[in-house]
Amino acid sequence: QFATRVVSCRAAELRPEGGGEPVRGFQVVLEDTILFPEGGGQPDDRGLIGDVPVLRVTRRGPEAVHFVQAALEPGAEVLLSLDWERRFDHMQQHSGQHLITAVVEQMFGFKTVSWELGRQRSVIELDTPSMTAEQIEALERSVNEKIRERVPVMVRELAADDPEIETVRSRGLPDDHVGPVRVVDIEGIDSNMCCGTHVSNLSDLQVIKLLGTEKGKKNKTSLVFLAGNRVLKSIEQSYNTEKALTSLLKNGPGEHVEAVKRLQSSVKLLQKNNLNLLRDIAVLIARDFKSKPVQSELFVLHRKEGDSEFMNIIANEIGTEETLLFLTVGDEKEAGLFLLAGPVEAVENLGPRVAELLGGKGTGKRGRFQGKATKMSRRGEVQALLQEFISHRSPEA
Repeated sequence: QFATRVVSCRAAELRPEGGGEPVRGFQVVLEDTILFPEGGGQPDDRGLIGDVPVLRVTRRGPEAVHFVQAALEPGAEVLLSLDWERRFDHMQQHSGQHLITAVVEQMFGFKTVSWELGRQRSVIELDTPSMTAEQIEALERSVNEKIRERVPVMVRELAADDPEIETVRSRGLPDDHVGPVRVVDIEGIDSNMCCGTHVSNLSDLQVIKLLGTEKGKKNKTSLVFLAGNRVLKSIEQSYNTEKALTSLLKNGPGEHVEAVKRLQSSVKLLQKNNLNLLRDIAVLIARDFKSKPVQSELFVLHRKEGDSEFMNIIANEIGTEETLLFLTVGDEKEAGLFLLAGPVEAVENLGPRVAELLGGKGTGKRGRFQGKATKMSRRGEVQALLQEFISHRSPEA
């Protein structure tokens, strides 16, 4: 916690990170702050000003701007509270990145191009087309040795014109930077220009787990890692998943992969058998219709299990020169598929109207109109429409 004063408060809007409508609120500047504004690859802190939640902290030149949804009186003394769990997580990931960046360059000469502190995992973009499994294993072993050595991490401030700045790892200062230059030192390992928050000793990182690499931009490799508490949370999540799979698959963790492969093979075989049965059923349905002495001018069928092929087989077997077919598959009251088949002119006329009634969309050609429907419960209305069309078309009418 930290006591300070409100310098200014002005109305503003905040665009949510996940998109959506802007949030109305206020941008508040304080005399000083303990909430870190986003920057340097690190997300911003969260906390409270009094009892008002801080939803975002950004940097504007030398100022930290706090976005809140309640107005604060300029000049008022306020108590600032920091969300420590979020802060410490970011400290672990950021210091972990500095350590990995320094050691991977010392070991293999791979320079860091950029990095991202994500919500679930962090990624370091390295200037190399690839890394071998052996290199990743050696790097993970080395960074964890440094953690066990309890190496101190210190922060220094240098004047902007200090010649020592030239010896410090840096990707350059922001154009609007003012004041001294902040340098983060990992004793005997790294010296890095950085504005972010860090642990005071590598032992606070607990452990680093390298999850592997992903293909990055051209000739770059993305190294994925977890540090500290994120490793513990990942292990807990993996263990819970393992327990659930052990219960479902009725075997030990070492046999899970083979068990899933066997299940996949069984599912593929069942799907193939199911498809063959559906085809046979479609043929039998069509032949049953054709075997009747007097064939109706309208054939309507709904089946919960089926697909487009099922409906088209029926249409092919019956033939659509005289009969108008309305076939549907899927949930009786929700979404599904439909097929209208019959004389070309009739289908061209009725197809779009059928799709509209079923709350769906479709396309048609050569006497067939088919598509997806969202309101299968209105099949009765479609049947009435088709019946009316046939009654007007018949010579008796």
